[in-house]
Amino acid sequence: MTTTEVSRPGADDTDRTPGSGRRIGALDALRGLALCGIIFVNIPPVMHMSGTVDMEVLPVRHVLDMTVQQRFFPIFALLFGVGFGIFLQRAGTRSERPRLLLGRRLLALAVFGALHHLLQPGEALLVYALIGLVFLLPLSWAPRWANLLIAVMLLLAGLTVASGGIALNPGLLVLGFAAAQYHLPEKLHRSGKPILAVFAASVALSVVTLVWQEQDPLSAGFTTSSSLAGLCMATAYASGFLLLLPTAVGRVLSGTLRPLGRMALTNYVTATLLFIPLGHLLGLHESTAWGTELALATGILVLQAVWSRVWLAYFSYGPMEWLWRCITWWRIVPLKPRP
Repeated sequence: MTTTEVSRPGADDTDRTPGSGRRIGALDALRGLALCGIIFVNIPPVMHMSGTVDMEVLPVRHVLDMTVQQRFFPIFALLFGVGFGIFLQRAGTRSERPRLLLGRRLLALAVFGALHHLLQPGEALLVYALIGLVFLLPLSWAPRWANLLIAVMLLLAGLTVASGGIALNPGLLVLGFAAAQYHLPEKLHRSGKPILAVFAASVALSVVTLVWQEQDPLSAGFTTSSSLAGLCMATAYASGFLLLLPTAVGRVLSGTLRPLGRMALTNYVTATLLFIPLGHLLGLHESTAWGTELALATGILVLQAVWSRVWLAYFSYGPMEWLWRCITWWRIVPLKPRP
């Protein structure tokens, strides 16, 4: 290996505060929240479920279109961008060639995504890896203000493309990368008033964009209105959740969602490995059994929340997170925490 490590390689860099070595719990909890929404919209296309009858959208499908579809993937994509930005900062304190490490990390994610794509066409990991290689690596040399401007331009361009929100991913990842450059993640705990302002504005915009999206319910997910509504509601969900975290209810939610989010890569992939066989077993394939779909998604989330908590009680990383880290640093990283 050609890199020179300054401190212990393999530490959990993705969500740690630069310079402190501590994870940012709010990011883990947000990522867990995103996973809770994503599974509900991943099952139907893989199972080829029908959402309409006689040109009318079925009730459960319609509720998902209005409250879940395109509302959680923006959070997931943004957090991947944040994670790549924080990783690069941390790697810069440990290696003379941090971009080499980031490049290897992105290539490993591309391989994971390509394999996952065989089971779930349209999955996100391969897309994030390619965006990272094409956009984030070159932009790592750019000043943070330029990356913020580029992110806004990419988001505006993405909103004009009717592609189910996929075109928003470059802008979201670059925006998350710029947020990490501005050190915003570690400031979340003392940003109550700005977050409240963002929440209030995003809720107001969500109402307007939802009314707009509702004008064409049959095309939900493939229109500018639904993409914009998705961005606004994702912002409302994320900012509202951050405001809730310091409360008693938020602490309970965080205790459940943080383990889920710390093992986001493992849980994202294993959800597919679970819902494909179980979906066929339950008769979801080419069906309109949306109630069963809701039950299946909920059951998988409960199982993952329990097993993530149990796993992390004994190990430092999830199985895929550990493998990803080993490939990134090109050495075997200890899986169990040091005494």
